[in-house]
Order: sequence, then structure tokens, then C-alpha cells
Amino acid sequence: MNPPFTRTGRYAAPLVALLTAAVLLVAAWPGVPGGGHGGGKSVNVLMVNNPQMLDLQKLTKEHFTKQTGIKVNYTVLSENDVRAKISREFSRQAGTYDVASLSNFEVPLYGKKGWLAPLDHTVVKNPDFNQRDILTPIQVGLTGVDGKFYAEPFYGESSFLMYRKDVFRAKGLRMPDHPTWEQVAGLAAEADGARPGMKGICLRGLPGWGQLVAPLTTVVNTFGGTWFTEDWKAQVNGPRFTEAAKLYVDLVRSHGEPGAARAGFAECLANFQQGRTAMWYDATSAAGILEAKGSPVAGRIGYAMAPVSRTKSAGWLYSWAWGIQKASSRQDAAARFIAWASSKEYEQLVGDELGWARVPAGKRASTYVRPEYRKSAAPFYTATKEAITSASPHDPGLQPRPTVGVQFVAVPEFPDLATRVSQKIATAIAGRTSVTSALDEGQRLASAVAAKYRRAAASP
Repeated sequence: MNPPFTRTGRYAAPLVALLTAAVLLVAAWPGVPGGGHGGGKSVNVLMVNNPQMLDLQKLTKEHFTKQTGIKVNYTVLSENDVRAKISREFSRQAGTYDVASLSNFEVPLYGKKGWLAPLDHTVVKNPDFNQRDILTPIQVGLTGVDGKFYAEPFYGESSFLMYRKDVFRAKGLRMPDHPTWEQVAGLAAEADGARPGMKGICLRGLPGWGQLVAPLTTVVNTFGGTWFTEDWKAQVNGPRFTEAAKLYVDLVRSHGEPGAARAGFAECLANFQQGRTAMWYDATSAAGILEAKGSPVAGRIGYAMAPVSRTKSAGWLYSWAWGIQKASSRQDAAARFIAWASSKEYEQLVGDELGWARVPAGKRASTYVRPEYRKSAAPFYTATKEAITSASPHDPGLQPRPTVGVQFVAVPEFPDLATRVSQKIATAIAGRTSVTSALDEGQRLASAVAAKYRRAAASP
């Protein structure tokens, strides 16, 4: 960890520059009399417990609150729990939580339902925030059907394959820059047991549409499968979906982490960081944690593009972003919080205090030209940017889709559908049922959703 700015005179200049930028960001706030202080206001934030979010929580009091007078009350939950709570809170519009960590799945849907306050006249209008700096694929995913901005990204991500270079070298294995899933399966078998207690690969098996379903759907896409055809016919037990699911389940059962049916992002992160797996296919955002100062695997990891089968690319496109509940009575304070948490100045703060590898990146073009970031993130920043910019939410597979989305289907029914299907697939990972049986049940559930949309399309 880098020393705080105030411990020696050597850090005085960066501190002055950072505080000046923060003051300017607040003082330039559109339509806010009195400039830089929140007058004792507070804002309630509901967010996921990812490491980058926990860094934000630690830095808020001494920086944002000290500069604005706005107290931030965080409620931090696991991914599955926070999604459920956000859905309940925002659908009821009780106004208990002012800001929530949302994704590019929820934002367009919530914006259309009127659950989010547009940011066009607050955060977006602030010239110091620099909306044009937000990467286009990330920005598009957080825009409503009406063209308004309903959220700002905290970080963006795609997916890629991470592997232990030292383990591969010792075993005489070579990772292609653009591997296929067949190659990955072979490498997992070779790397399994390379060191005592080490398995070949970690893959999410924890039920949840944002857990197991996210990586699995990218495999389905590249094998040529899909949840639904363009004319809303369910394909969950179709031949390509089945081929992909069998590869995924067989791979994690044969060479994956113990207890895979209970392993999500956090568990795979711990497994890989502690040397219990040789490979891990997951979010690009994990790289900053793995390469951070003090990580036991820093400098030992290689990064390859998301494995493919029949498509040229396969990485997902995702962002954790900040949205304001429409019913919030503290929208001014909420918008100030978002402008800070998603700003270039916050990235500078993380870089200086925690290390540049831990910056919540993947959202701003300017991040990728910062010399400090490029130096600290040298092992992964190029692969991360390539993965994000090559993701194709409008055309992720081999056939037209009824909605946008790489690792999800952008309809309100998808979270419940995919979570229920993932529960069936997790039982196959645990060895309690077959993949075929799990997908047959999934087809029944998906067919009910598809029928609803076919009826809607047929209505005059």
C-alpha cells in the first residue's frame, strides 16, 4: 500500500492537486447554490460487496464527506442478495435508498419503468465530470430507450481467461492468445494436480443469473446456442445450448474447484489468489485485485481472451454503475456522490492511496493513457480494453436475438428465469441430476416466458 499523502512533505503537491480537483468538481455543480458543502446532508447507498466497492467505502469519509459535508450510509450485500433487495426497493419506490449499484441489465429496464432519476441535468451537465470520456460500449448500456443517461459507471468489465504462467511453464504448457474451449479443457486436465491441492480451473457454479449464468451464457453463445430465437422460441435444451452446458459442467466436475456448486465470483477469486486453481475464466475486473500489491499471485498471471468455439469472440459486457432512485428526497446529494465515485479524481485517489492496479477501471478512455495506470496494470490493461471493446451485445452469437445482451437477455423475466435454470444446472454440477434433465426443466420455464412475448407480438 502506498503511504497516505499527508505523512511527508513529498506528498504535499499531489494532495493539493487532488483536493483542488475535488473542490472544482463540487463547486461547478449545475444549479447548486453555495458551492462545496452539503449542509449536513446524507445519502443512503445500497451496493454489492465487490472489492472495488469496499475500497470506495473505506475512502469515502476522509475524502468525499470531508470535502462536501455529505455523510454516506452504505448497505453492503453479496451479489445475489443485493440484486434481490435493489429490485424490491426500487420497484416499491419507497425512497429508503437514494443510490444503488446497478448494472447495464437493470438500468435501461428501470429507466423505462420510471424507477430512476435521469442524470442529464446533474452529473452529465457538469463539465468537470467529462461524460465524453466514458467508453462508448459502457455508456450505451447505461442509456435509456429515451436517450437519457440513467446511471454512471463505477467500473466496466468483460471476461477473459486468467492462468498461472509459472505453473504452465513448469508443466511445459502453452496458452494460446485466443484459446478454444476444447483447448482449455485439455489444459485444465494437464494442469490438474500440478501442485499439491491445485485444480485445473475455477468456473462459477453458484446459482444466480449474475453468477453461474453469466459465464455459462458466453459459452452457450460461442457454441452457437441461445436462450431464445429472434421470434421468441425457447432453445434452452437445444443441441448447441446442451453441448455448451455439458462441456461447462463436465469441465468443472472433472477439473474444477471443490464445492463448485457453491462457488461464485468471490469464491473463485479466493481459490485462484491462494493458488488452489491453475486457471480461472471470469471478469476482467478481477485482474486489478490479483495484481495488487500484497497479492500472493501478483506477477505470475497470464491473460488470454475469452475462450471461443464457433464465434470469433466471446467476452461479456458488463458494468457496475450508480443510479438514483426516482423517489429519493436527496437527489442533489446523491448526484454529488455519483459524480465523485465515478470521476477521474476518484481514480487518482485510489491510485495514490491503494495502488494503480486497484483502480476501478474499464469505464474511461483517459484511464488507459495514464502512465501510472499503464505501468501498474501492464500485465492486463491491454487485454481488458480489448475484451471490452470487442464485446458484441447486439450480435453475441451465430443467430439474431430478440433483445440485446451478451450474458443476459434484456427482459424483466430473465433474472427469475435464469436463476431457476441455474439452480437446476448447479444440481448437475453437484452430481445430483443430469445436464439433460436440468435443461429440459429449463426449457419448460423458458417456453412460458417465450409464449408471453409471442402473444404480445401477435397482438394488434
